[in-house]
Amino acid sequence: MSSALFSPLPLAGVELTNRLVVAPMCQYSADDGAASDWHMMHLGMLANSGAAMVVVEATHVERHGRITHGCMGLYSDGNELALGHVIAAAKTFGTAKFGVQLAHAGRKASSQRPWEGGTYLRPNEDPWQTIAPSAIPFGEGWHVPREMTEADMDRVRDAFVSSARRALRIGFDEIELHLAHGYLMHSFLSPVSNKRTDQYGGSLANRLRFPLSVVRAVRAVVPKEVPLGARISSVDWRDDGLQADDAVAIGKALKAEGIEFICVSSGGITADTRTPTSLGHNVPVAERIRKEAGIKVRAVGLITTAQQAEEIVASGKADMVAAARAFLDDPHFGWHCAKALGGDVALPPQYLRAGAKMWSATPKG
Repeated sequence: MSSALFSPLPLAGVELTNRLVVAPMCQYSADDGAASDWHMMHLGMLANSGAAMVVVEATHVERHGRITHGCMGLYSDGNELALGHVIAAAKTFGTAKFGVQLAHAGRKASSQRPWEGGTYLRPNEDPWQTIAPSAIPFGEGWHVPREMTEADMDRVRDAFVSSARRALRIGFDEIELHLAHGYLMHSFLSPVSNKRTDQYGGSLANRLRFPLSVVRAVRAVVPKEVPLGARISSVDWRDDGLQADDAVAIGKALKAEGIEFICVSSGGITADTRTPTSLGHNVPVAERIRKEAGIKVRAVGLITTAQQAEEIVASGKADMVAAARAFLDDPHFGWHCAKALGGDVALPPQYLRAGAKMWSATPKG
């Protein structure tokens, strides 16, 4: 029986060779937003992991939209040159296609790298003013963001468009907008962080207004043959936050604006809100969005084995699955999933000698 996980999937003008995706993972190793030699090594490794698509980490549209001083950006010519160099090499020698996640950190910006503390920057750490829909800090002690004006919204929207154009020049096969994890766009969507009383707050339709304007502006410059997707936090894991019904409504609204797929994640709206750690905890909401909004979905969140990923796709719960730590733990996770499920993955010619037809890790006899 053929594997559902290792069947092809058309996405706009791109055909994925399988349904396995490397999820974006912040590396906190950029130089003023510019990709470094670390990214060459990291993304080069993932280019031959067996996944059909590798999505580059949250890549920020403004310098002050970065999470940390080490976060990737695509807001300058230097950023574009550096990332373009990395992606050109990865696509030349790798078998995967590459997407990029465009982001603005909002009130979660001006933060420390995880290994330096992982909270807000202190006065001696070169902090900066953050922005958000409302002047509510992310957590206790965090910087109080400035409530955004319409001029701020115009600037950020233009920045997303500019970064999308840079991504297209680099040659990314897919663009994904980050509407999750408590960052700027999610903070507009969630009633926990958006307490505005104007046209951008209150009802879900109003809270969607600014994020949808960004989606609309980016869609206008991204050719139809290039898939444009969005990652959302489907639920906030709080009684006063986004729920599954909201996620379905958001999915319908995004589809109406030309979004081709939704990566279904969750959580991250406040510093003290905890996301579940059960395997595949986002899959049930992903399935609802897929069926009720009629849009392709990518499930993510503790998907750790070939059998688990196969069941999600084969049963129609999601069109794709994404993994992150599984690929860090096993850089050839895709190869090993294919072997377990009887599927095939493309190998670079330099690695053909390690293919199933020429080599086995288990000696015979």
